Amino acid sequence: MPRVSQPPLVGEGMVTRRVLVRSEDVVFVKGILEASEGLAQLFAEGGGDLTLAAPACREEELDALVEDLVLEVGAVRKPQASGS
Repeated sequence: MPRVSQPPLVGEGMVTRRVLVRSEDVVFVKGILEASEGLAQLFAEGGGDLTLAAPACREEELDALVEDLVLEVGAVRKPQASGS
């Protein structure tokens, strides 16, 4: 049976941001998140298709991180899924 991709299950009180980075930059992004005192969780769909989920109270920090990723590694912001 083939695997079917499912969107991350993100609970109430969380915000998400979707970004696309090169596959080789995923480990870099994960390292940044681990060094950011629990800012966000990383969900990878495949390659560099990432969803970052953070508590709503840290939404501004998450947005700043995404902006930094755009500048530093050429991340591309992806449209948000409805309800995020």
